[in-house]
Amino acid sequence: MRRITPSHLLRKRLRKRDSGFHPQHDNYKWFVLANIMIGTFMAVLDSTIVNVGLPKIMASFGVGIDKIEWVVTAYMLSMAVMLPTSGWLADKFGYKRLYFMGLFMFTLGSLLCGMSHDENTLILSRIIQGLGAGTIQPLGMAIITREFPPQQRGMAIGFWAISAAASVSFGPLIGGYLVDNFSWQLIFDVNIPVGIAAMVFTIIIQKEYINKKVGKFDLIGFISVVTFLPLMLYALSEGSASSNSAGWHAPYILICFAISIVALAVFITRELTTSNPLIDLRLLGNYNFGMGNLVMLIFSMGMFGSTFLMPVYLQNSMGYTAVQAGAVFLPVGIIQGMMSPISGKVSDIFSPKAPIILGIFVLGSSFILNSELSYLSEHSFIMTSLYLRGFAMGIIFTPLSTLSLLTMPREKMAQASGISNTMRQLGGSLGVAIFTTMLTTRINHHMQMFGGAIQAGSQEFKNVATHLAAFAQQHVGSNMATSALQSKYMIMQHVSRQAYVAGIDDDFWLAAMITFVGLIPVLIMKTKKLQVKA
Repeated sequence: MRRITPSHLLRKRLRKRDSGFHPQHDNYKWFVLANIMIGTFMAVLDSTIVNVGLPKIMASFGVGIDKIEWVVTAYMLSMAVMLPTSGWLADKFGYKRLYFMGLFMFTLGSLLCGMSHDENTLILSRIIQGLGAGTIQPLGMAIITREFPPQQRGMAIGFWAISAAASVSFGPLIGGYLVDNFSWQLIFDVNIPVGIAAMVFTIIIQKEYINKKVGKFDLIGFISVVTFLPLMLYALSEGSASSNSAGWHAPYILICFAISIVALAVFITRELTTSNPLIDLRLLGNYNFGMGNLVMLIFSMGMFGSTFLMPVYLQNSMGYTAVQAGAVFLPVGIIQGMMSPISGKVSDIFSPKAPIILGIFVLGSSFILNSELSYLSEHSFIMTSLYLRGFAMGIIFTPLSTLSLLTMPREKMAQASGISNTMRQLGGSLGVAIFTTMLTTRINHHMQMFGGAIQAGSQEFKNVATHLAAFAQQHVGSNMATSALQSKYMIMQHVSRQAYVAGIDDDFWLAAMITFVGLIPVLIMKTKKLQVKA
């Protein structure tokens, strides 16, 4: 008797349905893979490289975190819009042509980002860049799947995944070096020569493929989802923004919520009733696939939100340089890349649920560790949480994909991949928006709590102020009146710093709770273990 595990079953289904597939010349497909890896590396790189440059961008434009978060959110949001759309466009106009256009838009967006003179121009440029990235990533996977036969496809996707993992590790480090030694504009300009090279290679290497069996474009679905996503995220991020004095009851916030809810209702209704949906939501009726995407949504909220928070904390609270803040992420991608094949082996021997559950526990625990951060945290303490995070990410992704696609028909794999990628980007966008909103709210809360605890008439306050004033007189050379004002300023600066770190800690605690919720759908997912004769 030989036991057939879920991942074996999935590979068997793929081989059976693709047995008639024959790739072109042996060397051709490897050149195509190399070209796809360049595009993937750039697209994923810009999801991570920008984070370490945010404090410098904030200082350059004189804006707060509630505004600058859109530099990250706009990129992820435009990617989420293009992920389900790019497949239809590629079938209609050609994969080579659309992949080239994705590279062109990404490179153009990078050029415009580097030339931006204010935050609004930068956000608009990031949208253009994200539209290109949202075209590059799904088409890259589709092209690799088409060019490689089943017996080589796993290895090819492994190389493709290495390019994404490398950008996770080296993106923050590269961004930090460029910001510290040159300027934040260069983190975008560095994409231009690489993008031009990738476009030239695409023209020379790739051969065109057009799917003659393409359905009608779902215009209503596209308009409704493009309306829903930006308005919902805008309302979430602006509800507690410093520029919004009315808070969540502001008329324009309520209007945005109302329109986004109506757009979501239209989108769901349309996708469930049309014969050519933009995103085939009916696939979520597949039990494992629906539960798997719920886990991916939850997982991405915590992962992307925490990745956004850590560089801001390290630079604003700990005084790290941009390159130092970027260097702490170097082990994350390395550990993730090392653990991915091991988790696949473990899921073959036991069950895909085992590494997923362990990964969620470890990931949530890393966030709990981060909820204990202070402005005196040791470097080793910070790195321990990131080591755990890399380990957790490495053992979650592979078995989760195997379990989600276990019972998915082969002809639906492309749509399923688009939905999974969209869920990941949507979760990341929601995570950044929610965590930024909570950070602003919690900082204000802690400022009020700490400020209210200070009693200016108490003897303790007078003693601290007197000592600080003496320090200012001795080491700064201030006169008595100036040193008295400086002492009070230093006390309030300390309170503000404490409130900021406390707000960061609250955000990481929320990330931990969101991550642990992901255990619920994992536990009720189904695993098929069939016993057949050897």
